[in-house]
Amino acid sequence: MWTNNPITSRLHLKWPIIQAPMAGGATTPALVAAVSEAGGLGTLGAAYMSPEQIREAIKSIRALTDKPFGVNLFIPEDYDADQPIAESIAQAMNEVRDRLGIPQNPQVTQFTEPFGEQMAVVLEEQPAVFSFTFGVLDHRLMAELKQRGITVIGTATTVREAIALEASGVDMIAAQGSEAGGHRGSFLPDSPGNMIGTMALVPQMVDRVKIPVIAAGGIMDGRGIAAALALGAQAAQLGTAFLTCKESGAHALHKKAILETREESIVMTRAFSGKWARGIQNEFMTTLAPFDHELPTYPVQNALTKDIRAAAGKQQQIAYMSMWAGQAAPLSQEISASELVEKLAAETTRICSNLGQPQ
Repeated sequence: MWTNNPITSRLHLKWPIIQAPMAGGATTPALVAAVSEAGGLGTLGAAYMSPEQIREAIKSIRALTDKPFGVNLFIPEDYDADQPIAESIAQAMNEVRDRLGIPQNPQVTQFTEPFGEQMAVVLEEQPAVFSFTFGVLDHRLMAELKQRGITVIGTATTVREAIALEASGVDMIAAQGSEAGGHRGSFLPDSPGNMIGTMALVPQMVDRVKIPVIAAGGIMDGRGIAAALALGAQAAQLGTAFLTCKESGAHALHKKAILETREESIVMTRAFSGKWARGIQNEFMTTLAPFDHELPTYPVQNALTKDIRAAAGKQQQIAYMSMWAGQAAPLSQEISASELVEKLAAETTRICSNLGQPQ
């Protein structure tokens, strides 16, 4: 039965369907709770949230559901806060700021949220699942999570990364294919060379690790879920598919762009954050593309564009917003999260039945 495997059993899920942890406000408590209530696993993308915001979001989710859900954070990366910013880049971004009517050369005082304090909240609140991206978790924190009975999921974009994650003690691995929207989870190292498609990555990863693999990237419907399961994944993780749900916190213009975009318009960029990410092409990405090799690394560039992204959102200026989306975004639908989970489950069941698999 496609619904009965180690992941659904361990996490007490009705369906092996996971809502991807999309940081930046899209994964509202309402969205996370709705997915979990429908039988999947909702996940709070908490990387850009303060410790107190994480705690409040977890409380809000628990007020809406008693089902399991997850919380996701970014593993801290070394960076130079004083790295020089090329004049060409500073000028290009200041020209954008002029168009938005906001001050030039803003002073950045904080590049990331305090990871240690974020983790302290996770350990105190004890969600059913903790997932992470951009690296390997510290052994001490891994042990503390395990002591509290929290299932740990790491993100890998290559088999080599999956092997490293398994050795670190994670319980499951999200195999992030190149089709995925948003930031690449690569860490050995993060490079365009780690662009392996989901359907090619999953079976290779399944053959090399002994723990459950979750397929992620380009999966939007039952066809994608069935394909991932056939290749050995024990669950499918969908992000873009949930961005256009009614409960999603994505900007209204972001949702509209996803529903109207073409696959050719979804490209990779470092413009907004300094880290490779996939989204819908717009003027800001095009403007900074010629300076790609000069861009500050993550999280410095991410902090430097925060004012631009915030102002663009407030002013409804789609040209300067970061609109993350996977390659299969044109398959998106404008429905509720519970309706989407039910539809995904029905489609997958029908396909498995047509293939002669037991239900």
